[in-house]
Amino acid sequence: MNDVAKVIHLHDVGDEVRPRQARRWPERGAAPGQVTSLVERLAATEPPAPQSLSDLLRGAVAKRIGKSADFARRRITGDYQVDEFGFDEHLLESVILPALRPMSELWFRVEASGVEHLPEAGGALIVANHAGTIPLDGLMLQLAVHDRHPKQRALRLLAADLIFETPVLGALARKAGHTLACREDAERLLRSGELTGVFPEGFKGVGKQYADRYKLQRFGRGGFVAAAVRTGAPIIPCSIVGSEEIYPKLADLQPLARLLGLPYFPVTPLFPLLGPLGALPLPSKWYIEFGAPIPTTGYEPEAADDPMTMFEVTDQVRETIQSTLYKLLTKRRNPFTG
Repeated sequence: MNDVAKVIHLHDVGDEVRPRQARRWPERGAAPGQVTSLVERLAATEPPAPQSLSDLLRGAVAKRIGKSADFARRRITGDYQVDEFGFDEHLLESVILPALRPMSELWFRVEASGVEHLPEAGGALIVANHAGTIPLDGLMLQLAVHDRHPKQRALRLLAADLIFETPVLGALARKAGHTLACREDAERLLRSGELTGVFPEGFKGVGKQYADRYKLQRFGRGGFVAAAVRTGAPIIPCSIVGSEEIYPKLADLQPLARLLGLPYFPVTPLFPLLGPLGALPLPSKWYIEFGAPIPTTGYEPEAADDPMTMFEVTDQVRETIQSTLYKLLTKRRNPFTG
């Protein structure tokens, strides 16, 4: 395999979407025998011939084979790009996101609202609650942003060191556009106009007990707010309902967690009792809501070094997410049926 993918800088990546080519109808009276009226145009348009089930199946298989062949060709010839973080957009859109869609659409039945608050271009910081024992909420959030946004923007998540230290998973995370949850990387992404996501609760949120579901944990020291203020990027609060029920954590086997080098070792109703089968997430109904952006342009860059200012903005973001979680929960009748 010729692994010669071109490395590009973040600011060279455009968010433009090519406009769809409009269908061109013949000009009125342009030539003898040409279709001139709307009625004649419709009459001249022949309906597609009916297809049998076998024809449809053969067409679907042929289309899939064609896409697979094109994907293989581009990977072999190096006809794809990666940025300095290792983000491989071709792999993300061709392999990673398609693999996540059945889980999102059929299993969790994710509904997203407030997508209009996401900017069409330029940097912004999405701040979301974190839960679920295994952080599937990050993947569902990335897919929701890509599929619902009119420009299909890629969400660049800031993840914990443990993700990138894990074999295979760390490499996939890099290719999916994720990077370390540190101030330097966050600022570089935002200054480059990237849509960036962060979960300030960290392992405290994703690993909390089921009894504490939908109760936000401490938001760290407000480093995400400082990154947004330094770059002038708006902060978009995001509330996710449904992730708490996929792996209800009832207990934590800390001795085993320390032995394996993990922040926790969960005990759920199905795991480890049912072994690998217990790793199947429960089919909870998910809701993702993006709130109105909180602007940071009113602050001077020096304000990022003021602990009190950062605490006030952090608290505002946290309270916005928490109140939205409560609002969504009051509308939800059942964790699994919605």
